[in-house]
Amino acid sequence: MIPRARAVLLLVVLVLTAAGCGLAAPGGSGEEPKVTILGPWTDNQEKQFKDVLNGLGIPYTYQGTAATREVLLAEVQAGNPPDIAILPGVGELVEYAAENRLRSLRGLYEPKEYGKPWQPEAQGIADDLWVPLKADLKSIVWYRKDRPPPSSPAPLTSWCIGMGDDGASGWPGSDWIEDLILQTAGPVLYEQWATGRIAWTDGPVINAWTRWAGLLAQDPAAAERALLSDHRGRPGGHGLLFGGGCDLEHQGSFARSFYGDLKERAAFTDSARLLPGGPSVKGREVSADFAALFGRSAQARGLLGRLASRQAQEEWGRKAGVFSPNSAVHAKSGAVEKRISGRLTDQRVPLCLDASDVMPAAVRDAFYEAVLLTIAHPGDPVRERLEAIQKVQDAQPEDTPRLTRVCSRPQ
Repeated sequence: MIPRARAVLLLVVLVLTAAGCGLAAPGGSGEEPKVTILGPWTDNQEKQFKDVLNGLGIPYTYQGTAATREVLLAEVQAGNPPDIAILPGVGELVEYAAENRLRSLRGLYEPKEYGKPWQPEAQGIADDLWVPLKADLKSIVWYRKDRPPPSSPAPLTSWCIGMGDDGASGWPGSDWIEDLILQTAGPVLYEQWATGRIAWTDGPVINAWTRWAGLLAQDPAAAERALLSDHRGRPGGHGLLFGGGCDLEHQGSFARSFYGDLKERAAFTDSARLLPGGPSVKGREVSADFAALFGRSAQARGLLGRLASRQAQEEWGRKAGVFSPNSAVHAKSGAVEKRISGRLTDQRVPLCLDASDVMPAAVRDAFYEAVLLTIAHPGDPVRERLEAIQKVQDAQPEDTPRLTRVCSRPQ
């Protein structure tokens, strides 16, 4: 499921887990068994998530890590998977589903409350094996209210860009590429590319990548700073937008959590006109954190069912400002919140899941690597980067499970 180069990292994770640094063992002497949960949220986001879990009335143990993929794989291979795993993307869950490791969620939530793309389809795999708990809007640009954005594409020096992350560096750059492909080529081709049905060297992909490389080439020094910066900004700061000496941030709706007490001074606009070339809005890229059930216990099923309920989703939104893809969840108060919630459930404009989140893990890793290399050397031919990713995609076994539908169709 992952490249051999990750073997050393996995060995470390296994050792740490065995030493007691992983998920706590369910239950204990004289205690009610606890539901074990693995998720991507740490620090303040972990605290907010636990506040919701604490109100569900079921004992649990939560482990938050930016390396959800590595930790989950290690624990599955060790024969001790968590009862519930929450991953920032559904691509990896498809692989576990193909191995018959996931339990049906039938009866735990109401599928009719979720439209496309929140129920992505995979050929030969049941459609009731995961549920999105948290959603984010990505085809947007944040700006400070006292500095309105221009009406045309912005130069590199205007952009707040950081590639660093505790988990997988480079993904903020992949969001640029994905959004450019969506806005220049449209959702049908975007879906074909994201699901591996067209080549990375096809014209629309090269076009989007060339536009982005051209933006980076405007100022190699600024590109290098982006390569060395964390996407969250400096620790204890107010994110890149309020602490990076820049004016525009192409980042998902979760960026508000980085702005701290300055978040009310931030506003957003659709990204298309500010991207290189100034394309029109052809769709909206979105992302979600999907929950899946590995455990068989009634407690685990009960906890996940309550977590996916409208009541829990609304409480999480009130306490942490997160957004739900569930159309039955009432939009939060506040102009910014209502605009984001509206775009996440608006079926008049195509919605497409983050492409790297639905790709096989090896292809996604190659995508991130090519992004970082492009930032480091923006003047190099982009075709060579794309050919390298295509080789990884071509090397995937023919029976590798893949998603087939990751975009909605306008209604």
